[in-house]
Amino acid sequence: MHITVSGKQLDLSDALRHRVSTMLDTISRKYFGDALEAHVTFSRARSFFTCDINMHAGRGLTLRGEGEAADANAAFDDAAEHIAKRLRRYRRRVNEHARDLANRQDTEPSEPAQHYILRQQDEADTDAADSAADHPAPPSHFATVVAENPAVILRLTVSEAVMRMDLADQPVVMFRNSVTGQFNVVYRRQDGHVGWIDPAAD
Repeated sequence: MHITVSGKQLDLSDALRHRVSTMLDTISRKYFGDALEAHVTFSRARSFFTCDINMHAGRGLTLRGEGEAADANAAFDDAAEHIAKRLRRYRRRVNEHARDLANRQDTEPSEPAQHYILRQQDEADTDAADSAADHPAPPSHFATVVAENPAVILRLTVSEAVMRMDLADQPVVMFRNSVTGQFNVVYRRQDGHVGWIDPAAD
């Protein structure tokens, strides 16, 4: 597994880099074999350290863990435990899902998509948009694209989509329902429950 360890305005020791690589490799092998790559980023906020782990474990399967503590090692331990906890919850399903994806990779390919991050509007932007309500302008006039990344839309069951949302610690996942063939969305509600949008449902 290719592991990248970096620090935002931080100098990281070789010992910490080695510990991160060793522990992530152990977690990967324990739960689902070899992952493809992982990116670990350390930063410092006031009096504590933060650690963000993004692991690409397979075709369209991403895991994310965040941690914070008084020192970098403890912050990594916290983030790694979040990933391990999510994997323990879905261990059997992750392995079954990985095998299933491998078997149907050629018959049900993923669909390319584009993921945009838009700058949040401030009050001046909102006022300008309101005053122009009678004279609509293209969407680009009201929002600035901050980041643009390639993405994929996978063909999944609802339970598989929820599993991926939890593993990646994402608030929402869009997918093509493998049962109906329609685009669906699952999302984490404020009350902790999962919402499911299915345009094909009666």
